[in-house]
Amino acid sequence: MNEQPLGVPLDWTPPSPPRPTTLTGRHVTLRPLAAADDAADLYAVSHPPDGDPRIWTYLFDGPYPDRAAMQRALLVAERSEDPLSFTVVPAASGRPAGIASYLRITPGHGTIEIGNIWFAGALQRTVAATEVIYLLARHAFDELGYRRLEWKCNALNAPSRRAALRFGFQFEGVFEQHMVVKGRNRDTAWYAITDRRWPGIREGFEAWLDPRNFDPDGRQRLPLRELTCQSKQ
Repeated sequence: MNEQPLGVPLDWTPPSPPRPTTLTGRHVTLRPLAAADDAADLYAVSHPPDGDPRIWTYLFDGPYPDRAAMQRALLVAERSEDPLSFTVVPAASGRPAGIASYLRITPGHGTIEIGNIWFAGALQRTVAATEVIYLLARHAFDELGYRRLEWKCNALNAPSRRAALRFGFQFEGVFEQHMVVKGRNRDTAWYAITDRRWPGIREGFEAWLDPRNFDPDGRQRLPLRELTCQSKQ
């Protein structure tokens, strides 16, 4: 008799990889990246004179010397299946204002990551920005059937680390000297949501996104982190 501890047996079918699709919410739409159509808007909102180049500080690429260079990089991303990239289009403007991706997609283990995220300044810290994460998480868990959704970032990227906790991701530790990015050491902070915790987190997102959670001036009544943290209880 084998007395060694083992994981719980699973009655589980591995999910399919995500495919290019359109995810639509009340405040934002995520659609497949289209380099030729999106490059001009995405370059304008992420580079001077109108964009803030600090968007690129903790990302693997960018900033770019000109729009043509960015369009070439976007074309590579458009053709990639992993990462699988989406253009973020807020309903308020109807114009591209950022990028979000699925990456490190491992159907055999049911794991998928969301990352390579950047938002134009006007999109940051908005309801639409939060809805982007909700739409990606809901698609991964509820429509594709993944078991684990990951969030990883440079350990020095304090805004990304705060965002992960706000969205309900659980901190799992720091991988020291994990990567070399743009010639510099990167320690990587790891976060995750599992399918066991997702239903409570989904309820928190939906309660926060409900129009009744905002007063007539658009101020939130209950913070998202308070709602998503309930899933840990």
